[in-house]
Amino acid sequence: MTSGFHPFKGKVSKHFGDSLSPEDAYLSYHDIRLTKLDVDCIKNDWLTDNAIAFWEEVLEHEELSKFPRSSISLLRPSMSFMLMQTPDPLTLKEALPDFSNKTHIFLPINDNRDVEHAEGGSHWSLLLVSIIDGVSFHYDSLSPSNDAEARSTSSKLSVLLGKPLRFIQIDDSPQQDNGSDCGVFVCLLMKHLLMKRLLTADASKKISMSMEGRQVDATLGRKEMLRTIEHFRKEAERRRSQSESPHRKGSTKSKSPPRIGDENEDLKSDTKSDILSEDKSIISNGSN
Repeated sequence: MTSGFHPFKGKVSKHFGDSLSPEDAYLSYHDIRLTKLDVDCIKNDWLTDNAIAFWEEVLEHEELSKFPRSSISLLRPSMSFMLMQTPDPLTLKEALPDFSNKTHIFLPINDNRDVEHAEGGSHWSLLLVSIIDGVSFHYDSLSPSNDAEARSTSSKLSVLLGKPLRFIQIDDSPQQDNGSDCGVFVCLLMKHLLMKRLLTADASKKISMSMEGRQVDATLGRKEMLRTIEHFRKEAERRRSQSESPHRKGSTKSKSPPRIGDENEDLKSDTKSDILSEDKSIISNGSN
């Protein structure tokens, strides 16, 4: 469903590859190849699996990497879907990450039931599993739309982990007011819960997983995601220009998308970036 929203009102659309076809790559970021279709959906539509996977990849490399002692897993949408659809989750043990030393797992949940169409479905929600507490917290922005899917995934994960998981529907999870922002809510809540509840928590205090009184501004969230993409695309272009040989005069411009990866980390800018710093206006107290 398309809402017609354009976060920058056409002012910088030329920066987002308008000359590209939907399946053309716009940015390669570690293991994710982001296409123009993915970027366009972040602008004004229902988020693709790949767009959410990109956001998880960014959180892993830009935030989780700062906390080497953390043991948190961000499961990709394709793996969450595979887990939900597989009758015997133990058969996936080799295909999924090793959870034996993990404390928490984030899983994007989709209501797609068609195993032949992995990009199907009409709604996203977020499941946060605290392995150490034996609890699955479900955040649904159109509650209780994905209740059955989330419970099923939690049950499958319980079998895989070999321990019971108590399911808790977060009744005060912020609610969307249209039919296309569910994926954005998943990305923003994942970032908030990761950065503000888990990574910076006081180990001596009990962590509240409630979102009571919190509101999510999906419009600002989409802008943040697009700014993040543009930031890394520009950084990738800068790295590519630095790595190109000065003797390759007259060579044709590379047809591959700008790339951020481990192989060019030595060219990382010395300029400190706060691209993922928490914007308090995106997830705010309702009273503010």
